[in-house]
Amino acid sequence: MTLRIRISWPAGHTTATLEETPTSKALAGVLPIVSTARTWGEEVYFDTPVSASVEEGARQVVEPGTVAFWTEGDALALPYGPTPISRGDECRLASPCNLLGALDGDPRILATVRDGDPIRVELVSD
Repeated sequence: MTLRIRISWPAGHTTATLEETPTSKALAGVLPIVSTARTWGEEVYFDTPVSASVEEGARQVVEPGTVAFWTEGDALALPYGPTPISRGDECRLASPCNLLGALDGDPRILATVRDGDPIRVELVSD
């Protein structure tokens, strides 16, 4: 089973496909949510009402466009390029995060998200 979500902010939107994991199922159960976007280098993250434990396969260095869950901050993390702690061009998250899935399109669309923007996440119905 896969889930599709839509992520919207004032300047744009994107969709993502999530794998079935304990964290993605918990997230799907609380959607839709509205939160406040934060930026950290070339990463957008925002609080969710979900709390999760670190899952097997959690990683700190991920591909651009990965949909990750930062367990230490109960937040979705959406990297699209280097963060302040990256080495070179890698996407290095603050700490190992649960991997939920990936954005469907070009992750650079996230560059239009501004710190403090309202951000909405909802399920996409097929």
